[in-house]
Amino acid sequence: MLGALGFGGGPIGWCSGPGSERRVIETLDAAWDGGVRYFDTAPFYGHGASERRIGSYLGAKDRAAFVLSSKVGRLIMNGAPVFDYSRDGALRSIEESLGRLGLSRIDIVLVHDIDRYTHGPDQPARMREALEGALPALAELKAQGVIGAFGLGVNEWQVCADVAARLPIDAVLLAGRYTLLEQGARGFLDHAHAAGIGIILGGPYNSGILASGAREGALYDYRPAPPEILERTRRIERVLARHGVALQAAALRFPLLHPAVATVIPGLLGAAEVHRTIEAFAVDIPQGCWNDLAHEGLIAAPGRD
Repeated sequence: MLGALGFGGGPIGWCSGPGSERRVIETLDAAWDGGVRYFDTAPFYGHGASERRIGSYLGAKDRAAFVLSSKVGRLIMNGAPVFDYSRDGALRSIEESLGRLGLSRIDIVLVHDIDRYTHGPDQPARMREALEGALPALAELKAQGVIGAFGLGVNEWQVCADVAARLPIDAVLLAGRYTLLEQGARGFLDHAHAAGIGIILGGPYNSGILASGAREGALYDYRPAPPEILERTRRIERVLARHGVALQAAALRFPLLHPAVATVIPGLLGAAEVHRTIEAFAVDIPQGCWNDLAHEGLIAAPGRD
């Protein structure tokens, strides 16, 4: 079981400077002590650092007590990532990830970033490479019992729909595309639920604004939020305020209203941030709050189907 709240391992991969290792351990301690048992990482995060740090930490735990996902699609060569979605590239990536992790297995393996945002005009060729190489290789590993599940880790639901229409996958880590601010992926999530594809929802804050609120300089998709996003966020905040609900709490809980979403995994760094996240996630949000957001046209529909 993943648990409804998981741990996104991107930030601890990029954490550097004096005291960084201690800060990473404090972050992971806070997550584990708070009951988090699903950890997601990738070779790309810190060019191997996230896997090494998470693996070192989890290596001291009972292997049956946690679920771990990592990704293929980038090989780390001479300290830098190189795209490779081939069969051999995927198998080599898993072998190298296991070496960095120091663990015996990875439970869920996801093909990383075969989206248009990452590859631009090369995206169709990269997706074809994954469809012919990495994804069949992962299907074989699952059939052999080497991994438990496989799928995609991307930022675009359209790519997920394209792949799911061509071959069966178990899971999708979809970042930032089903949030309080964006529900364009609803149709794909409906299909995923019907097809038994589990959704791991990353980026629940749309890279910042749904945690910070509509303040000057707030980030949306890693850039300063445009005026229309700031205004929509303000409208959401006004509805939440009537119910005494904090924006961060609603942002964490909203994706789980859809039955396809198994877990939400914000990227976390620092014990204080982990504690705030766990506290926010535990807030009981009244159904009336979701109803009012729907009435205002701010969310697709209230309640799990």
